[in-house]
Amino acid sequence: MVLSLVITTGLISTAPGGADPLWPPEVPTPPAAVADYPFTVNVNVPDGNEGYIFYSQAVFSPQVPGLPQSRHANIIATKSGKVVWSRLAPPGQFMANFRVSELNGKPVLTWFQGVNEDQHGSGVNYIADQNYNVIRTFTPANMKSDMHEFRILPDGRALVTAYVRVRADLTSIGGPVDGEMYDCVANIIDPMTGRTLFQWSALRHISVSDTYVRAGWMAGSKIPDPYHMNSIDLDPQGNLLISMRHTSAVYNVDPRTGNINWQLGGKRSSFTLGPGVEFAFQHDAEPTGPNSIRLFNNNSQAIYNKGYTSWQWIDLDHATRTATLARNLIHPDGLVSFAMGNVQGLPNGYSFGSYGTATHISEFSPTGEMVFDATLTAPSYRAYFQRWPGAVAPAGSR
Repeated sequence: MVLSLVITTGLISTAPGGADPLWPPEVPTPPAAVADYPFTVNVNVPDGNEGYIFYSQAVFSPQVPGLPQSRHANIIATKSGKVVWSRLAPPGQFMANFRVSELNGKPVLTWFQGVNEDQHGSGVNYIADQNYNVIRTFTPANMKSDMHEFRILPDGRALVTAYVRVRADLTSIGGPVDGEMYDCVANIIDPMTGRTLFQWSALRHISVSDTYVRAGWMAGSKIPDPYHMNSIDLDPQGNLLISMRHTSAVYNVDPRTGNINWQLGGKRSSFTLGPGVEFAFQHDAEPTGPNSIRLFNNNSQAIYNKGYTSWQWIDLDHATRTATLARNLIHPDGLVSFAMGNVQGLPNGYSFGSYGTATHISEFSPTGEMVFDATLTAPSYRAYFQRWPGAVAPAGSR
């Protein structure tokens, strides 16, 4: 369904523009050596898919204490572990969400680039052509872009997350009556013009008390983040599917009204969760059909560990309001990823993705057999296996 959007009442007002090409500045980056990105291949079974692995190495700058440290870069690599192209982030910045997208019928590279602000991103969205030249930079209107979501839709518009500081009553989570917190905003943007077409505020539609994270709890963050929006996608009906890590819930939002159609998981789930469906602190919720979704179930949030991390496929029955677990994949090593991660569906039924802080990139067959697994030296927020017509060369080319 093609979605035609206008700014609707009850949502955040927006203004033309929103592009901010001068921050962070586009500066030359030094050549990157292959040795900077050790890439250990553990399993590599041919799967019939052709392409390269796309990922951003070492999310967050400064990096999260206690995690493996490495240089920040966008990387294109083969499954054999050879880096064929890389681009270093400017000093003090990091990159995320590096992938192949399509814009105006042509393949492009897209990513977030910026700085770490209380465990989310504050920066700019980048688009580069097949020659690796940056052709567009933009941000949502009146905001910096966040690193968690930058997705170009088939019709050319972009879905982008943003975090903004606001004041609210935080007594329900152990904070003050008039305290500062982060609101999360889902944006739809025209990347060709930089115009923000739609913005949706979590605070205006979800109670702060729905969070599982109390004020002052989140490590490395000075300001409460009760929602922590980490993915946005579009379902076949034209509604937004939004994941909120700190409410352990996925929301289906009508972009015409801003209303929440339904919620899966969390404290106010619209569905009864069947055996095995329960998930926690998830990432990357995506529709796989009109009545099904796929998500990366972290099942952990540092001090809260509910079990192994898994890739979940969930079927939804809207008539009976029940959710059924259709498929669940757990890494053979029993990985637990307390942050980041994604799952990508490949054309022939295989599934590919990053385990975030667990520093693995893996692929499974339709029957659940692991056909690829690699270990990185630092976390990658997401990883993709995609075809790319651009020229590739030894690492260090830009």
